[in-house]
Amino acid sequence: MTGTLVAPVDTALAGRAVQVKVPATSANLGPGFDTLGLALARYDELEIRATATAGVVVEVHGVGEGEVPLDASHLVVRSIAHTFERAGVALPGLELVAHNTIPHGRGLGSSGAAIVAGVVAAKGLLEGVVDFTADELLELATELEGHPDNVAPALFGGLTIAWVTPEGPRHKKLIVHRGVSPLVLVPEHEMSTALARSLQPESVPHEDAVFNVSRSALLVAALIQSPELLFQATEDKLHQHYRAAAMPETDRLIQALREAGHPAVVSGAGPSILVLASDPSERAAATALVERVADTVWQALPLAVDFKGATVVNAER
Repeated sequence: MTGTLVAPVDTALAGRAVQVKVPATSANLGPGFDTLGLALARYDELEIRATATAGVVVEVHGVGEGEVPLDASHLVVRSIAHTFERAGVALPGLELVAHNTIPHGRGLGSSGAAIVAGVVAAKGLLEGVVDFTADELLELATELEGHPDNVAPALFGGLTIAWVTPEGPRHKKLIVHRGVSPLVLVPEHEMSTALARSLQPESVPHEDAVFNVSRSALLVAALIQSPELLFQATEDKLHQHYRAAAMPETDRLIQALREAGHPAVVSGAGPSILVLASDPSERAAATALVERVADTVWQALPLAVDFKGATVVNAER
């Protein structure tokens, strides 16, 4: 960790507290496999307090309540501990209260949000002790997540392009056109990201790679400048059809939506669906279509694009 030490490390961090808010994300966006991500206005909100008593106390409300661990293995806690370790600062005791609304196992970046929550919480708790650059925060989150396409938009908001260099992961944040109206369709069942990735072949035909390069470039233009191009821009030949057999209802609904002219794609590893509508009326039409043709229950979430990314504020009492 190359965080800059700006003051002698105070081992008595007890009493410091921060409030953290992290958005959901959708990665890939069709053709932008492992590269493009979008922050969405649905949030996990947490309060984290450093204590003088060793150990961890975790309280979870909402999504994950009664399911996720309530000890040091909790992903937010592991992310905080990782950041402290990389900064060379001893970890204090921790009290964590989480209010979660991001669905788990649905392709909306819940694990990335938890990792980012821990990284920015550690940043807040260490304010005045260690400073972190944006690249360092992205590197810390990527070390835990494995790839930057979800953690970049969760950290920085908006549309992000993420890539990896020999010096570490990097990102570019772009502001999405105000006409873009995302719709997320969330099923009741989950999908394992590891399983989804295992269905991806090691190599793809040259023409498919060229196809996706063109659509990825077009998608950036469509999202920031020309929403009318979103349908063509969300075409993909690299990953979605390889994973279709593992989530047949997702695949069927995407085909139905696209046959009706809606720019629908798998959200992240799935099984949720992201519709990048070009206006609110198209979003409503897509919702109505799903209500007519779906065989199972899907929750329709009309969401704005989040432009801020993760936020952290001092919450000391």
